[in-house]
Amino acid sequence: MSIFVNKNTKLLVQGITGKEGQFHTRQCALYGTQVVAGVTPGKGGQKMDDISVFNSVSEAVRETGANCSMIFVPPPFAADAIMESADGGVDLIVCITEGIPVMDMMKVKNYLKNKPVRLIGPNCPGIITPGECKVGIMPAPIHKPGGPIGVVSRSGTLTYEVVHQLTGQGIGQTTCIGIGGDPVNGTNFIDCLDAFQKDEATKGIVMVGEIGGSAEEDAADFIKANVTKPVVGFIAGLSAPPGRRMGHAGAIISGKSGTGQAKIEAMKAAGIHVCENLGLLGELCAKVF
Repeated sequence: MSIFVNKNTKLLVQGITGKEGQFHTRQCALYGTQVVAGVTPGKGGQKMDDISVFNSVSEAVRETGANCSMIFVPPPFAADAIMESADGGVDLIVCITEGIPVMDMMKVKNYLKNKPVRLIGPNCPGIITPGECKVGIMPAPIHKPGGPIGVVSRSGTLTYEVVHQLTGQGIGQTTCIGIGGDPVNGTNFIDCLDAFQKDEATKGIVMVGEIGGSAEEDAADFIKANVTKPVVGFIAGLSAPPGRRMGHAGAIISGKSGTGQAKIEAMKAAGIHVCENLGLLGELCAKVF
């Protein structure tokens, strides 16, 4: 089992004709993902390798049955691309684009409120169900199919580090999701935790957070009340000075909120096994799981 994507996912790529879009589309296809279409306005009728390119998402969905979109559209146009996907009939939108203005994402968030669609991202590495489907930019070879651990993270590169350590310990993954580090995004920790809790194949969860915001504290409260599976947690950015943005737009300590230590305390209070040395996370997971 898995969450959100599997071998039946049919992917279309918005921005498929750009340099990044072409490269990562090929990587997804090589992994075995069903890439059925690309979308670039004005380039309909062309092909990228053997993948047909359409002018609009709705046309691509109608012709190919695509149910998931991956977005490599530049920041000024990415919000429109997300909303076009929502209107186009896909079930899942994965927005890789970094640097989308916060005001644009607030409009998107409001627009998607009553739409039957899930957004992952923006500014994220995407989602992978090892051995079945890769929708994103993560390095495929480090993942180990067959479960039983679900991974959810705000950080792309830390997702890779965690997965690499799990695989090194012989621990497979059901699904790995990077939810992105922007202040306004789609799918959050709680959405993923709830899905992993309901997934029979997932026996444990790794949650990787970072400074800024209250997402980790909210997730800790949810875990305490609703999650019966063991959870290992890690918080990045403990040495970050207040008021300085660290990497992600959302990774900033404002006043007394969003500190790494407060998040760690909340996680420990919820019964989460907190790893305070990233280099030892794989070993901790081997003990806990």
